[in-house]
Amino acid sequence: MRFPILRLLFVIAAVLLWSGCATPIGVVRGNTQDIHYALTANVLSAGRPSSWSTQVLHRNNLFERFQVDAEATLGALQKLLGQRAGEERLRDRLFTLSELSFYYAEQAGKNEHYLAAAVYAYAFLFPEDNTLSPNPLDPRLRLAVDLYNLGLVRGLASLDGQEVMVREGTYELPFGELELKLEASGFLWGGFRLNRFIPVGEFDIRGVRNRYHQAGIGAPLAAEVEPVLSGPAGAIAQKRIPPRTKVPVTAFIRIEEPRRSVVEGKLRGRLELYAADQASTVKIGGADLPLELEPTAALAYQMEGAPVWDFEIVGFRFADPQKILGDGLVMMHPYRSGRLPVVLVHGTASSPARWAEMFNEVTHDPVIGGRYQFWVFQYNTGQPVLYSAMLLRRALRDIVSELDPAEQDPALRRMVIIGHSQGGLLTKLMAVRSGNRFWENVTKEPFEKVEMVQETRELLRESVFFEPLPTVERVVFIATPHRGSYQATGWVLNLVKRLINLPGTLVSQFQDLLKGQAFAHLNMSQLPTAVENMSPGHPFLRALNDLPIDSRITAHSIIAVLGEGPITGKTDGVVAYESAHIEGVQSEKVVRSVHSTQSHPETIEEVRRILREHIEIR
Repeated sequence: MRFPILRLLFVIAAVLLWSGCATPIGVVRGNTQDIHYALTANVLSAGRPSSWSTQVLHRNNLFERFQVDAEATLGALQKLLGQRAGEERLRDRLFTLSELSFYYAEQAGKNEHYLAAAVYAYAFLFPEDNTLSPNPLDPRLRLAVDLYNLGLVRGLASLDGQEVMVREGTYELPFGELELKLEASGFLWGGFRLNRFIPVGEFDIRGVRNRYHQAGIGAPLAAEVEPVLSGPAGAIAQKRIPPRTKVPVTAFIRIEEPRRSVVEGKLRGRLELYAADQASTVKIGGADLPLELEPTAALAYQMEGAPVWDFEIVGFRFADPQKILGDGLVMMHPYRSGRLPVVLVHGTASSPARWAEMFNEVTHDPVIGGRYQFWVFQYNTGQPVLYSAMLLRRALRDIVSELDPAEQDPALRRMVIIGHSQGGLLTKLMAVRSGNRFWENVTKEPFEKVEMVQETRELLRESVFFEPLPTVERVVFIATPHRGSYQATGWVLNLVKRLINLPGTLVSQFQDLLKGQAFAHLNMSQLPTAVENMSPGHPFLRALNDLPIDSRITAHSIIAVLGEGPITGKTDGVVAYESAHIEGVQSEKVVRSVHSTQSHPETIEEVRRILREHIEIR
């Protein structure tokens, strides 16, 4: 009998030894990343339900059932909402239904389950009684917001998934239906109606350093525009806002009595649209909450394949006004009274698209964003500089008279113009008094005594005789060839001259005039191109360089140079430091950069500083 007893004791000892190594319940030390991942992984970050949702499944003995029949399990959880339970249990179930509905929608591709995920998330976040809202430190809070946002995007998606279908109607849900009405006012933007809504939250972007994104509630979209008749303001917007503009907007569905209606299965909601330049918050339950915004993604989407890129070389070689919107002065957003205008003027063989990096940065500055409105000037960069400057001057005068005929908005008369390269020369021509300098460059004959047709006389008068624009208060020169570009010489100049085709009307107007006695000594058969104007030593540049900036206008220089060490004798590859440097500016910033420095971080920071300073001076 001793042997069986000994055998039993041996077995007991073995069990005790084994259990000393690893008990059925215990711990093992893990690393920080693994533990954090285990605690926070969820359907959006890991493609599987979070520990919060699996807890609810286990608690209700539904975990195994969910693995076999997810849709039936969701129905069982929905029925549990109607049972009496504490507030904490109800919140747990609503969150779990939101996450598991999204998870199942990902597996089954059913839009109604995406929409259900959004509805459940809304009920979790915004109960009828505000005192029952989730604890602000509840880690599920941000995930529920993301499930709401993505649930809207995919629940309202078109069949191909490329658009969000923003329209009224009754939408089927797995547990009932959602009757949706539209808030019509949100669909109007300046003189346009918003339509065709593209989800941009999941876009990868390229070409800009920083993606600005405001975390909040709602589905971030980019809307296309179509003109509508809405009075003078609408007509101005349609004249100056490109038809291919993409407007960053946020869609938000407000659900009436969400918890009660989720239990009953019959929901009513109102779909609201908010343009990012008009609203950044939405009021829910008496509180202002941030909207989910993706302005950088919407900007990148607008720039993708835009014809403005093709304009850069075409607009340099061929002066085709049909490729330019209106008079060339383009508004990035509808006019907002009280906001200071910033006008961006691009350089040679360039386009307004080259300001995208700077625009993306400075418009997201918390001080600048709400105080300025940004305009860009597009022009054919091969035509004479004085002619382009005349077009800019005319456009700036026209837009101020269009927007504020009664002169009630003083902000429009505190304009800032920022010009890069040739655009800097145009900018300076808005801030100087010409006198007779440009006319005397070409002839000693008095202007009124030279014979010419009246149309040509008026064009010349506007181009060569002018005063500083009274609406301009500050100018910024970026990599500007005030004394010319060393690249605009020799064989390069001769080649470029042959490539550029000046405007036909301009050629015909001045061809006979140049043959006249007053201009015979010039031996010119046609007007000079912009590249000739920027050749070092050109009479136009000498005259412009001698003109001081009006004392009323504050000027700044940003100069690019390549290489380290002393700046004298250095260039940016196109313009020498000595050419870009001028006296009479309030500040000069040197940036170690190539000529296209308008996208360089230091250049952008200097522009940011200047614009902030411009606000603070009054």
